[in-house]
Amino acid sequence: MATTTITQEARPARMTVQPSRNNALKVDGTDPKFGDWRDDFVRDGYAVIKGAVPRERADKYADGMFSWLEGFNLGFDRNDLSTVHKDKLPTINEKGMCLQYAVTHEDFAWAIRGEPGVIDVFEKAYDTEDLIVSFDAVNFGFPGRTDIAKNVPWPHQDQDPTKPGFRCLQGLVNLLPNGPKDGGLIVCKGGHLLSEEFHEAMKDEPRIPAWTNEWFGFTDNGMKWLEEKGLEWIKICAEPGDLLLWDSRTPHYNLSSETHQPRFCVYTCYMPVTDASQADLLKKKSALDRWVGTTHWPNARHTGSNVAKRDGADDPHNRFEPVNKPVMNERTFKLTGIPYIVADEAGADAVEASAART
Repeated sequence: MATTTITQEARPARMTVQPSRNNALKVDGTDPKFGDWRDDFVRDGYAVIKGAVPRERADKYADGMFSWLEGFNLGFDRNDLSTVHKDKLPTINEKGMCLQYAVTHEDFAWAIRGEPGVIDVFEKAYDTEDLIVSFDAVNFGFPGRTDIAKNVPWPHQDQDPTKPGFRCLQGLVNLLPNGPKDGGLIVCKGGHLLSEEFHEAMKDEPRIPAWTNEWFGFTDNGMKWLEEKGLEWIKICAEPGDLLLWDSRTPHYNLSSETHQPRFCVYTCYMPVTDASQADLLKKKSALDRWVGTTHWPNARHTGSNVAKRDGADDPHNRFEPVNKPVMNERTFKLTGIPYIVADEAGADAVEASAART
């Protein structure tokens, strides 16, 4: 079984959750004025935290991502955009997302998740230090790709409409300059506040098929409804090291770059460990042991696979563990959820056996 490299000080005793959360974001009309990014988030459904990761380290992480791509030795060269081709890269979908190859557990991904300026934001949002983090995708967005399917708009919310209210604070750390035409995240400002009204009004509208109820796609009629409510779509611009946040009810999608500028980011989503069951934490530990990813839900609602496809067959370049395994300090290790596990070994074995079958 794979073992995560952890520094000696990173092996805390079993954690006890500290009660608090009195000042956690509610986004239900009862939040006080905070005097910081939280006011923007409550009002608009998104916020930008400038410089959450220092620029020098953001540049280092971007360099690590480029090196990871070049490390497949398929012919990709960061200095030559003509080498951006599916035959010279690992499998990356038209949205820029890379989901396999154990990339979500590479050292640069975990270093970003463990950045103090990122964790601090989520601790403030949830009013607790007892958090877990998702093992979500990494985004390598390249401009002008004609070798794969076109990235068409896919407006959606990442939350089950039958489970209303503020449930998930999504995020990403931007790692390359990202201007108005450089692609990236676009959000429907204020759409989170009309989510319940929208879904009541559109309850008879046939849903776009999805693999999970926690994804809802907006149809043409749905987009028209948002427009008639006067809502505005905002393309978020960012510098390397900026943290972008959005309410999972906020309609959003991503755009491809119209310039020569690539777009790199790592998705970062945290939630209080109290929102995860012991079974969730065991499933999350199994995902880490197997070096597989999750969705944006940190409680490992869904776990993935490292088997990418190339031309319809298993990619011969598949990887089942990171090239550079993460080294975690104690604070980062807590985000795995492992220190909060109290279930017995039999329970852990059952979860791992179940995960191996799926």
